[in-house]
Amino acid sequence: MKKPLVSISRRSLLLGAGSLLAAAGVSQLLPGEKTMSILQNAPLEKMLVVFIGHGSPMNAIEDNEFTRRLAKIGQDIAKPQAILCISAHWLSAGTWVTAMDNPKTIHDFYGFPQELFDVNYPAPGKPQLAGLIAKMSQKPKIQMDSGGWGLDHGSWAILRKMYPDADVPVLQLSIDMSEPPEFHFELGKVLRSLRNQGVLIVGSGNIVHNLRRMDWHKAQQGFDWAIEFDEWAKEKLLARDFQALTKDFHKTTAGNWSIPTLDHYLPLLYVLGAVDAEKDALNFDFEGYDMGSISMRCLTFGAKT
Repeated sequence: MKKPLVSISRRSLLLGAGSLLAAAGVSQLLPGEKTMSILQNAPLEKMLVVFIGHGSPMNAIEDNEFTRRLAKIGQDIAKPQAILCISAHWLSAGTWVTAMDNPKTIHDFYGFPQELFDVNYPAPGKPQLAGLIAKMSQKPKIQMDSGGWGLDHGSWAILRKMYPDADVPVLQLSIDMSEPPEFHFELGKVLRSLRNQGVLIVGSGNIVHNLRRMDWHKAQQGFDWAIEFDEWAKEKLLARDFQALTKDFHKTTAGNWSIPTLDHYLPLLYVLGAVDAEKDALNFDFEGYDMGSISMRCLTFGAKT
């Protein structure tokens, strides 16, 4: 990863419109069968669920081993009818889904080359699907965003490599930072049925993400504590121990250093909630580190074409 022109600081928490939910529980309102009228000609096979360790925004314009692997993931997956992305960079009060026809490309960073700010990812939205998703859950209420957000770099920077033609509709789901980890895992379960209708669910974050401990001299390397926690997560993923990944990640020093804030870790929990733990095959599509304190691990659950 190339060093930006100025130092990076954590972006401020976006407070979406609406009040905080009074209850932390999640309940499914509609069964998966009722999604069939929204997506026409959906693949017969269930779509995968994908977690991408997205790393630096610069990956959107660079050609490296990681970005080539993203392209390969896109090629290996049956083309989806739509993509629902849970990005670490849309943090909100309440849970929201983008519901506009043409989501804007959001450049939610600073200090990077102009070339990165010039990138536009013109994927269409799918308001009808957003309306369905909003109806899938009564608790919490999933609210529709018709123009406040769009596609932040947690989405477009990776999708630009996976689907460079920007011809697949993309929606984003926000992360309610007032809720505990279990909430996000359970909400992933509610969304699981979308996989049967051609919707690719993508979590975009990092299992290890500590900007304060980054070392520019450790490109493509990891600190011992980062490697320790990333390997712990890998072990739990292989064992399908999703409970440990949801509840035990802060039980060690390595875990606390790897996840100083939850924003980049929570997208993984949505992915795990959407997994059929007994049937979905697990594949680690990319393993690596950057700047000492970032894990670039990417993984898929499900059967590839």
